[in-house]
Amino acid sequence: MQKILVIDDEPAIRDLVEMVLVREGYRVATAADGGSGLALAARFKPHLVVLDLMLPDISGHDVCKEISSRYRTPIIMLTAKNDVVDKVLGLELGADDYITKPFDSRELLARVKALLRRLGDKAMPAGNNIITHHNLEINLTNKTVTKDNKPVALTPREFQLLAVLASNPLRVFSRDELMSKAWGYDYTGDSRSVDIHITRLRKKIEVDSSKPRHIITVYGFGYRFGEA
Repeated sequence: MQKILVIDDEPAIRDLVEMVLVREGYRVATAADGGSGLALAARFKPHLVVLDLMLPDISGHDVCKEISSRYRTPIIMLTAKNDVVDKVLGLELGADDYITKPFDSRELLARVKALLRRLGDKAMPAGNNIITHHNLEINLTNKTVTKDNKPVALTPREFQLLAVLASNPLRVFSRDELMSKAWGYDYTGDSRSVDIHITRLRKKIEVDSSKPRHIITVYGFGYRFGEA
């Protein structure tokens, strides 16, 4: 179920948008101001944000800028201003679409569906750029890894290998699949290179590399990230 966050200080607008989206099968969370909206974005991890630009505490433009800089979550602006400059500024700060109040709920729903459909896999939930597992934190945006809140130095290939596995928890990858995805092309070398990199990676990220909790060997098939 895709999740949508609605940030608007008008209760009637929030209730209307929530009703329309829930009826279409979306899971919806709402916030009445920018501060609450930013906090909800971190916890709720929406696939899309419907954002009013006229908020009582933080400017909607600032909220838009903050969300677009931290996450890959698409944003539809709601604005009472039929001003080209205002719309252009919102788009420049990271919004993907806009709709002017008053609006027809059918138009809003059509824009939500079109935006999610157009972005496809790029419309990732907020927060998906950071993966946590036990004592490990992987930041896909900054390409950094910490273990027990301490930085772990990985080579670019080690990081890419870890990112592929961690982004697909519990999925079993063959060695050839990992070489293709982590190496970035159809590598034709010895697949044992994957085993060597996994061994090095485990020594860096596991508490006990002989009893791994993060990268698990699936005998006869390959490797996966996380528990069964």
